[in-house]
Amino acid sequence: MPLSPPVSRQLRHRRAIRLEAFEREDGLWDIEARLTDEKPRDVHLASGVRPNGLPIHELWLRITIDRKLTIVDAEASSEWAPYGGLCAESNPVYRSLIGLNLLENFRREANRLLRGTVGCTHLTELCAVLPTAAIQAFAGEVWNIENGNPKGEAAAPSEEKPPFQLGRCNALRFDGPAVGEYYPRWFGHKPRDPRDPDERAGSEEKTG
Repeated sequence: MPLSPPVSRQLRHRRAIRLEAFEREDGLWDIEARLTDEKPRDVHLASGVRPNGLPIHELWLRITIDRKLTIVDAEASSEWAPYGGLCAESNPVYRSLIGLNLLENFRREANRLLRGTVGCTHLTELCAVLPTAAIQAFAGEVWNIENGNPKGEAAAPSEEKPPFQLGRCNALRFDGPAVGEYYPRWFGHKPRDPRDPDERAGSEEKTG
C-alpha cells in the first residue's frame, strides 16, 4: 500500500542506503553497504563548496561473514565526505567488527566498539542494518526457511523449532493469520520463556 499523496513540496535532501550480498568462491559471503547523502544544489561546507551533482557523503562498509554469521573480515571506505581525508582516518577502526556475530547482540557490541569519536557516525549507522540484510541474503540460500535450524544444523525431533522468521514481527506473530495460513503447524505456538532456567542455560552454552 503506497503512502498517501503528499502536499506540494520541493526535494531538499536525499539519503540512500543500499546493501548487496555476494556469495564468494571460497564459501564466505560479503555484505556490502553504501550510504550516500546528496542535495539538489551547490552546498557550502566548511571545507568549501560541494557542487550540485556531487555527494556530500559516499561511504562504504563491507563485512565478510561465514555461514554462521560470524564476521571474518571488515573494511570501510569514505569516498566522499565533508572533511575529505580527515573523515577517512577512522576507517581502519571498523576492523574491530571482526569476530562479532550478527545474531549475537551485534548492534550492542558494534555500538560499544564504535560509538562517539571512535568512528564515523554514518558508517556506524550502517552497522545497524547488517544483521537483517544478511538474514535476508541467507534465507532460501544458506538457510531452509521451512524449519527452525537457520544454521543448517540437524535437530532431533524433540528439539524442532519454528522457522527462524516466526515470532519476530507483527505479521508473523504465532497467533496471527499469516502463520495460520502459511505455517499452520506453528499456529498458536508459545515460545519458551527466556527466564526459564533450562532456556537460559541453553542460551549461555550457545553464546559462551
